[in-house]
Amino acid sequence: MLSSQQWLLDHLDDPRVRIFDCTVEMRPQPVGKSILISGHGGWARAHIPGARYLSMPDELSAPSGNIPYGLPPAAQIENVLRAHGVNDGDIIVLYGAGYLGPVVRSWWVLTASGAPDVRILDGGLEGWREAGLPLNDASSTPAAGNFTARSRPDLVVGADEVDAAIGDPDVVLLNALSPEQFKGTGGVHYGRPGRIPGSVSVPFRDFLKPGTSWFKSGDEIRAILDAAGVLTRPRIINYCGGGVAASGTAFVLHLIGRDDAALYDGSLTDWSADPERPMLVDPA
Repeated sequence: MLSSQQWLLDHLDDPRVRIFDCTVEMRPQPVGKSILISGHGGWARAHIPGARYLSMPDELSAPSGNIPYGLPPAAQIENVLRAHGVNDGDIIVLYGAGYLGPVVRSWWVLTASGAPDVRILDGGLEGWREAGLPLNDASSTPAAGNFTARSRPDLVVGADEVDAAIGDPDVVLLNALSPEQFKGTGGVHYGRPGRIPGSVSVPFRDFLKPGTSWFKSGDEIRAILDAAGVLTRPRIINYCGGGVAASGTAFVLHLIGRDDAALYDGSLTDWSADPERPMLVDPA
């Protein structure tokens, strides 16, 4: 699931390896969804050899619905990946520049749509550049692939299941936002500040080496999750503001073997839209 630079370098000419630049600039707004800016221009100037550009907001999001950038139908993912030349059995490697959120979100969408082997390049494009590894601006149109999408409903959770999880000792609701957002004392919020009752705070950013796209070690990841009491629960539901940061905590859970960890796709954007659903805010 986590590709090293050396592994990818050794497999650049492997026809079963499909590489995608998923760079998207996210500009947070005071309330609600971020503005997303395509990274296609950067990809066109320089990318890892053989990489194509895969747009999380345009290709890997539902075209309509109440959830911004929500999980699209499996048929959409099938069509997108076939158009990019992806076949059944291919290994998909994702990378990006800047904030890793769109990359981990792309990983989750593809995984929840049945892609069996989706990996993320550790260190991202910045790490690849810093290592002096090859880049080019070449592009080509691949032959259509035969990828078959298979939805994985076990990885997707709705509001009713989250509501039922409140107070259930077998379920942990993992909030992937910053501590300030979790407390409701600062940062962007998604209609109403705060958190779903019973949640634990485990920010996605804590799993990355500060200021980079390099993941911490497996032991460090387990220690963070153990300290929050996450790994002892039979059921883990990740959420954030709109399903991006929580895709990152889902990724690290799958990385250490908890491949049953699910995501509340609508997250707080969906939850806070219903005034009957409870939210907790720490006292001022």
